[in-house]
Amino acid sequence: MGDYSKALEFYEKSHQIYEKALPPNHPHLPISYNNIGQVYNKMGNYSKALELYEKAHKIFENALPSNHSHLAISYGNIGGVYNDMGDYSKALEFYEKSHKIYEKALPPNHPDLATSHNNIGLVYNNMGDYLKALEFYEKSHQIREKALPPNHPHLAGSHLNFAACYERMGDYAAALKALRSAFQIQQQAFQEGNPAFASTYNWFGRVYRNLKTFPEKHPYQAVTYSNIGDVHRLMSNYEKALAFHQKALNIQENVHCNPLECATTYINLGETYREMKNYSTALTYFEKGLEIREKKLPKNHPHLAVVFHNMAKLYLSTRQYNMAMKNTQQAVEIAQEKLPSTHPHFLEYKETFEKIRKKM
Repeated sequence: MGDYSKALEFYEKSHQIYEKALPPNHPHLPISYNNIGQVYNKMGNYSKALELYEKAHKIFENALPSNHSHLAISYGNIGGVYNDMGDYSKALEFYEKSHKIYEKALPPNHPDLATSHNNIGLVYNNMGDYLKALEFYEKSHQIREKALPPNHPHLAGSHLNFAACYERMGDYAAALKALRSAFQIQQQAFQEGNPAFASTYNWFGRVYRNLKTFPEKHPYQAVTYSNIGDVHRLMSNYEKALAFHQKALNIQENVHCNPLECATTYINLGETYREMKNYSTALTYFEKGLEIREKKLPKNHPHLAVVFHNMAKLYLSTRQYNMAMKNTQQAVEIAQEKLPSTHPHFLEYKETFEKIRKKM
């Protein structure tokens, strides 16, 4: 239901009882901290989530052997927050710590190992190292193929991961092939009205296909519509892209969903209109997406840099060079702080910066 304030209220009541009744190193306390941390993380309060996850981790470290699975989960929680904050090097550090424990504690075909490989692949994807991401996604997929039934949603998720990497690498034919594989599994796995496992799709914002298995107005269907639209945009099929993005928006504006997903759809629409040279409409959508991301994300998050760069390209096209420079500088500054120097986005931002500088 997404009523985070209610969830927080009850988790905190539970925690207060635990604090009074249990010794400070009791294993129920860190589980309670993790529950509260997860709610703060979903609310976008990453610093508070991190604080609680770290409290839980300290208790686990003192109470449990170093190879205990709870420690692996704890490292994973911390890594997840850093990933959400856009601090990808830190995320990778904690995901790798988690993975080392899993490798020692679990059989090689355990689904938790697949999830761990997947998490590491996600971070490499965010860092722009798509070949490395594919390597970890493939490891995850191989385990899942052996451990799970053929119509399991996690297998569809694997194909969607592949599609996301291929799309960013510009291999749209491979991306669409992976999407078809995911679609075939999802048609078998999901029943109408059952959004189970669909939340995993929120990580992969650009290359989803249209699924008929979710309810017509379910928010995850909106993510699907939006991102198949983005594939069509990149292949210059603008009218089809707009149609899918608009379907997404019609759902997202009428159904309770993650505001950041709605922001992605606004930005997808903005970029499509920009490429169609409809600059006033593009700017409207960029500003809507930026407003949501500025409210929900840390001020130096790489996803903000994406919007600033989109707006810089728009202002460059309309010869508003001062505004273009302002926006591209913001994008470059974030990228310098948060992304590897070889990240494709960082290189693109610097290239745009030089184009604008030459015009001024």
